[in-house]
Amino acid sequence: MWKKLASDLEDNALMMQLASEESDSAVEQEVADELKRVEQQLDQFLLSMMLNGENDNSNAIISINAGAGGTDSQDWAGMLFRMYSRWIDQKKFKLSVIDFQPGDEAGIKSVTFTASGDYAYGYLKMESGVHRLVRISPFNANGKRHTSFSSVFVYPELNQEIIIEIDEKDLRIDVYRASGAGGQHVNKTSSAVRISHLPTGIVVQSQQERSQHQNKELAMKVLKAKLYQHEKQKQDEKLQEMHDSKDDNAWGSQIRSYVLHPYQMVKDHRIKLEVGNINQVLDGDIDPFINGVLLSGNKVNGPL
Repeated sequence: MWKKLASDLEDNALMMQLASEESDSAVEQEVADELKRVEQQLDQFLLSMMLNGENDNSNAIISINAGAGGTDSQDWAGMLFRMYSRWIDQKKFKLSVIDFQPGDEAGIKSVTFTASGDYAYGYLKMESGVHRLVRISPFNANGKRHTSFSSVFVYPELNQEIIIEIDEKDLRIDVYRASGAGGQHVNKTSSAVRISHLPTGIVVQSQQERSQHQNKELAMKVLKAKLYQHEKQKQDEKLQEMHDSKDDNAWGSQIRSYVLHPYQMVKDHRIKLEVGNINQVLDGDIDPFINGVLLSGNKVNGPL
């Protein structure tokens, strides 16, 4: 793709030079149109290169929680849920609600749902943070301007299935004479087996069986069990790390403001992108923000 784009740009540069020399406006317009197409392809190419994280191709789990502010914040959380639902539908992804806590009067207190589709987590991962809404409160009889906050947290849906595959080249197998009870046979033959799993440093041994083959078989069973536990612990630690970072990521920074009054604008504070059509954004058109953050290479949330 990179070579093709470079070649297309070279061809267009040559065409533009010829068109300029001959003052051919039709060809100049044709080249301009072609350059727009190349630019779009380049953006898509760069975007695909950004989606190369460890879990980017996973499904996404999204949690939305209303902040302090009562009904207004709960209504805002409901609006965000609708926005992401529309985006998921536009992407032809599948939405499944895991937990839903309705608001006291309107909206929702919290909702957790999955977005299932290719690179769902890769696209949505940078949506984690505080989303701020400024509007005239529909729940205030005095018609005062109100600021509401809701937090969004996105994490990957991890594959919990653990399959243990042991590569022979990762093993060091030592045999030695068994010690302890067992009679003359145990003392005279090297029937005991010690297996070291080099990548993890896990060592198991067996000397209870009479033959080396039986001891190796038993030691392999113990090794598989220990490797399973090792992988399970790694998964648990990863999930715990995500859970521990949830509040920090969500409440630690404000990533986007949605202003309905006194003017209309959505601003992403990380990339300084402003969009005037707020209704279109709330209807799920958030790709300019998602793509903008990914293409910027921004890996952290922006300032408050």
